[in-house]
Amino acid sequence: MAEVVVLYKTPKDAAAFDKYYAETHIPLAKKIPGLKKYAISTGPVGTPAGPSGVHLVAILTFDSVADIQAGFASPEGRAAGGDVPKFASGGADLLIFDTKVV
Repeated sequence: MAEVVVLYKTPKDAAAFDKYYAETHIPLAKKIPGLKKYAISTGPVGTPAGPSGVHLVAILTFDSVADIQAGFASPEGRAAGGDVPKFASGGADLLIFDTKVV
């Protein structure tokens, strides 16, 4: 399996971010070809030392990194990626990696 982890940093308007993310971005992202699972954090995102600068974490699961690359290169993937600047005023970090169960 392979995953994309998106760390959305604290936005200027958290309520507007949450509304747009739920109503507009999730439906766009769920159309990415090859997407097997889509999970998001709920509640505050913290660290062992306390609060973090992350508002929301999204974890998208695919069969392989090649599937991630193909999915994000598709029209649906480009639409989802192009949508991020519309709501992520705090910025976002995107991480892509293979996984294995240990």
